[in-house]
Amino acid sequence: MPEISKNESIGVLLKRQLKERSLSMRKLSQLTEIDTATISRIVSGKRKAKPQHLQKFAECLDIPIAELFAAAGYPIEPKRERAYSYDLYSSVDNIQKTLESSNLYDKKFTIESVEEQLEKYEQFAQTAEGRETILNGFDEKMQKLGSIGPFISHLKEMFNTFRSMKVTSHHLSIIGGALLYFILPVDVIPDYIFPIGYLDDAIAVQLVSDLLTKK
Repeated sequence: MPEISKNESIGVLLKRQLKERSLSMRKLSQLTEIDTATISRIVSGKRKAKPQHLQKFAECLDIPIAELFAAAGYPIEPKRERAYSYDLYSSVDNIQKTLESSNLYDKKFTIESVEEQLEKYEQFAQTAEGRETILNGFDEKMQKLGSIGPFISHLKEMFNTFRSMKVTSHHLSIIGGALLYFILPVDVIPDYIFPIGYLDDAIAVQLVSDLLTKK
């Protein structure tokens, strides 16, 4: 994985990556489906990269999404502190305030919306395809995210439990739902809105942890 200077701007970063990989902007445009003119303006500093752009750059160039967001000037550190809280409703209030102030997402965030998505993923976790997605996709998603947020340790515990298969099928489906919520990009808040896109993952983990505790 390429090393990135913490003081590097998104334009300088992309220029260097293109040079090191012998890629033209036109080729990067083909790979990312971002038009060449847009890439050129981002590289020259004439346009701010959107989260969607950064997500595609990260996937194409194999660069941690957090590094790209930092280079593009998106504040990351303050929001990490809000990513996990044992006061569920306080967490939801913080997430909603963060979303409103970010101007990146204009929908209402609710616990109910996360629960509905978790139920869908619990059903998927019971299928062979769902189990394969979890077992094959967890480590890859973890590497992309890094160690951002205390909820990561809970996810690792859940994954180890799921992989061991030493709990009831009902517990496996509940745990599997949380893992799929983390692995798959289709959440209540899209993952590409980094790091806000992972705040609902933390809520999902907390909901499942609380549910398992009551079982």
